[in-house]
Amino acid sequence: MKVGIVGGGQLARMLALAGYPLNLRFQVLDPALDACAGQVALLIQGDYSDEIRLRQLADGVDVVTFDFENVPAAAARLLAKEVAVYPPPGALAMAQDRMFEKTLFWELGIPTPTFATIDSLEELRSAVLRIELPAVLKTRQLGYDGKGQWLLRSLGDIEPAWQALGSVPLLLEGFVPFQREVSVVAVRSRDGEIAFYPLVENHHRDGILRLSLAPYPALTAQLRQEAWEYARRLLDRMNYVGVLAIEFFVLDGHLIANEMAPRVHNSGHWTIEGAETSQFENHLRAILGLPLGSTKAIGHSAMLNCIGELPDLAAVLAVPGAHYHAYGKSPRSGRKVGHITLRADETETLAAGLQRLLPLVGFSPDAFGVG
Repeated sequence: MKVGIVGGGQLARMLALAGYPLNLRFQVLDPALDACAGQVALLIQGDYSDEIRLRQLADGVDVVTFDFENVPAAAARLLAKEVAVYPPPGALAMAQDRMFEKTLFWELGIPTPTFATIDSLEELRSAVLRIELPAVLKTRQLGYDGKGQWLLRSLGDIEPAWQALGSVPLLLEGFVPFQREVSVVAVRSRDGEIAFYPLVENHHRDGILRLSLAPYPALTAQLRQEAWEYARRLLDRMNYVGVLAIEFFVLDGHLIANEMAPRVHNSGHWTIEGAETSQFENHLRAILGLPLGSTKAIGHSAMLNCIGELPDLAAVLAVPGAHYHAYGKSPRSGRKVGHITLRADETETLAAGLQRLLPLVGFSPDAFGVG
């Protein structure tokens, strides 16, 4: 069987690496001639709106999937005429616009921050009076790793935020004074089978995920039930196929939905070594109509993103239970170039390993309060 992937970044690369033991083959479409997935799959170099290249991608594959959600809607529709496309284009469209996404959450009874659409400076001023400050102004489309967002702390922030972001449709959200950020990765197969990975605790710096802990150390039955139920509602409503990630805020023992990602997700990288079946393998199983694998965690895991540059290989491998994942990208400030996963049978062993690994990626051993 052969899989086409729109996008040739590290997620496509890890999908291919997970698929080769299953005797799968891959081709990817990406505008960059040096896209890192091209090191492990056939690379079709071209723009995502290039109909010739899109048809070339679809030719001879059994299914097409995505390694990022901001695929042009026209491209997704064209591909769907040529070959099976999962996740379905409708789910991509829903996740591409924060207003559509938040409205869907609200319709399904999934708690969200208070929000309002913003198309003018006057609407922004009015919405601030209703929602109150602090609040977060976000672009409705695009934006990731903290981009396209502006935190409004006072009325004096309104004009600068509008000047910075106001050239596109916006969404204003009430600020959530959360205790933790968590995420759930779920997967739904073509026949409707659903499986959930354990809830994960996430730590960000400058809008970029830096550390994930799995399972969430403070997990309760209430949080697990909420996360899995909210994910199930979304998967069923969208007739979803593949891996879906949902990010939440934890506030007073309950979950508030932040956003969803219709693809394999950074906070699920720990599953490569830390779960019986990785998110990448399960995504492939789902979109190809194969039985899903167990999502059970194997002990305790942590994932550290490597941003800008890779740490010393020998120093990482000297830590028991550590695994090194380089993405084949050239170093660049702010760029995700790899990750480290750490797996242990006991939380104390995991914490000791993290204390050794954190300095290798630029943080003090107690930077996230998990040492």
